[in-house]
Amino acid sequence: MSAASTYPAWIDDGSTIPDPLGHGERAVTFLRRLRHPAAVNDNRAPKAANINHHPRAFQLAPFQERIVRRIYGPRHEDGRRIVKTVFLMLPRGNRKTSLAAALSLLHVIGPEKVPAGQVIFAASDREQAGIGFREAADIIREDKRLVAATRIHDAFNSAKQITDLKSGARLRAVSSDGRAQHGTTPAFVLADEIHAWAGRDLWEALKSGLAKTDSSLMVIATTAGRGHETLAAEQYDYGRRVALGEIENPEFLPIIFAAEPDDDWQSEDVWSRVNPGLKHGFPSLSGLRSLAKEAKDHPAERYSFQQYNLNIWFGNSRDPLFSMTTYDARRFDDDETDLEALPCWVGVDMALSGDTAAVVAAWRHPDGQITIKPWFFVPGDDLKGRSERDGVPYERWRDEGLITATPGPIIDPEAVEDHLHELAARHDVREIAFDPHLARQIMQRLYSDGLPVVELRQAPLSMGV
Repeated sequence: MSAASTYPAWIDDGSTIPDPLGHGERAVTFLRRLRHPAAVNDNRAPKAANINHHPRAFQLAPFQERIVRRIYGPRHEDGRRIVKTVFLMLPRGNRKTSLAAALSLLHVIGPEKVPAGQVIFAASDREQAGIGFREAADIIREDKRLVAATRIHDAFNSAKQITDLKSGARLRAVSSDGRAQHGTTPAFVLADEIHAWAGRDLWEALKSGLAKTDSSLMVIATTAGRGHETLAAEQYDYGRRVALGEIENPEFLPIIFAAEPDDDWQSEDVWSRVNPGLKHGFPSLSGLRSLAKEAKDHPAERYSFQQYNLNIWFGNSRDPLFSMTTYDARRFDDDETDLEALPCWVGVDMALSGDTAAVVAAWRHPDGQITIKPWFFVPGDDLKGRSERDGVPYERWRDEGLITATPGPIIDPEAVEDHLHELAARHDVREIAFDPHLARQIMQRLYSDGLPVVELRQAPLSMGV
């Protein structure tokens, strides 16, 4: 493990977790008293204080107990919880959903509930949101006392809700229609698998609702995703920086179990560190061995194993041809003047409204290395709406000069044409290759102006090597 690691060392170092008012102990005791339909416990084990010895008692593994204590124990002098946001990144199979369901019940029927408090399970779609909700409902159904104290609504194709009859606190499952969540004041939000969320509307609605009260809590529970400009990537990047000490924010608790860049992905020691449940029997070690064996000779399976079982964050490609870390390491300061004497080739992919137009230049150095630089063009109208639909920050990219937003609802081809003229005037452009789709007119004008335009269709025969 590298010195600059995001690993939460407090999980297993035996350090004392502050709990001045006993809220952490109270939360752990409550969770241990729950029952889970899939739990199997041996009643012959020695009995200890505060342990539920029911055959289906909720199993709280040591690392899960430490997480609960770290969230709920530390307090300000006036009793307010210090932690307001938790970024919990666990690989598949480490019972992330079970823990999230139990934490939600802590706020609905447990000691963290508030009168008429709103508890929300939020996910990318109805089916995903329903997974955690059903687990919470099944936990309640294991105890007749909890069944009598609550009302569960979970009919097919109806709103999912659990209500505590005495306090009025309720748990609801919500999905992608974020606008319906504006006006809510949640006490607790579980944001599940945000790497799969499309757009930001649901996120913004829930975050603005949480800000209305001092005691609210958001738990982001996810596996690793792909890409660098998504909502999930932003939260992951922020969590990493807090974990590394680059940002000081005691209200944000990053709990990141992920392989480090220099780790051997086939090492079972790495698996054990990244999967804290492995020593307790989950996920299956033999199952991981089978997946790793298959992944060794299949690149697509290898990337899947690294993402979902080792929490390695990749670039935008589903099956990337190269490491984005390696790619980023070759990024240099932008100075086109150094490139003016080098031969240059340009590729152009035009678009109108639903896509992004791109111009990419490649300069060949005498030693054979290649420098590339892209420029992107989008319609300037409704960038905010476009950002929500595509799940990427077009407005920020525009302000940072990373994209050109042309006026109007479609991409202005003259903006692309002017840019190509400027490139050809400054550089030794040998060819400008176009995919002819949507580009016939601009190709003709550039050809008439004497620029070296060529046609290159996006097809296997023309682009294959």
